Amino acid sequence: MKKESYFLYQEKKIRYFIDGTGPVVVLLHGFGATGSLWDQALQALAVHYTIIAPDLPGSGKSDAIDNMSMEGIAECIASLVEYLSPEPHCLIGHSMGGYISLAYAEQYPTKLKGLGLFHSTAYADGTAKKETRKKAIDFVRSHGVLAFMEVTIPGLFAPHTAQEQAQLIEKQLKESHNFLASSVVSYYDAMMKRPDRAGVLEHFEHPVLFVLGNFDTLLPTEDLLEQAARSKKSYIYRLERSGHMGMIEEPEKTNQILVSYLTRVFG
Repeated sequence: MKKESYFLYQEKKIRYFIDGTGPVVVLLHGFGATGSLWDQALQALAVHYTIIAPDLPGSGKSDAIDNMSMEGIAECIASLVEYLSPEPHCLIGHSMGGYISLAYAEQYPTKLKGLGLFHSTAYADGTAKKETRKKAIDFVRSHGVLAFMEVTIPGLFAPHTAQEQAQLIEKQLKESHNFLASSVVSYYDAMMKRPDRAGVLEHFEHPVLFVLGNFDTLLPTEDLLEQAARSKKSYIYRLERSGHMGMIEEPEKTNQILVSYLTRVFG
């Protein structure tokens, strides 16, 4: 059964969920979510693996930390995982969680046996993307977090999801109500400043997972296919009915993908 616990990092509380036994798999959520985003995957995977799903610093019930860069958050996650299990593990990150996972893989390559980018990219923001993020920061400062999330979160889902499963969007909106403006600004600033980490994929010695959403408007498919080709060993999956939130838009298919990948990672 999933257990909710807290870890103290530099005098800041970090909430995490943990379940299962066996090889360790760490699941990092993306912007505007919490560790609960992975609930269905956690339940399915805990049969064979120890699953750790934290609230990233500044999200959910985790405090913001002093260094809210992608690298700073990666250090926090590394401390949490070391505290729970020093064994080599697999790290899978969704969207912004993927950026953190790449920073983690760059800093701690020997700790990992697998790396997953779930609706995420190793490329840095281009000029247009940075301008979009700057406008987002201005919007948050002018109109508040709630108004920003109400504009942003529905666009993460496939159009038919909004029509057929509007409750999924409502649930994500509720999850985002407790975010502080300072955390949102810190995330967007960190995402703008993150470097290109395609080289991390090229040098990573273990299998890399790429999950694409057929209706994901945030990530160009050609970029992700190019990155997969640069990895020494990669597995690519496309979720046919998902936007940017495949783990809740197509949970059963997501779980099948993760089981298949982790079987290859851990044997």
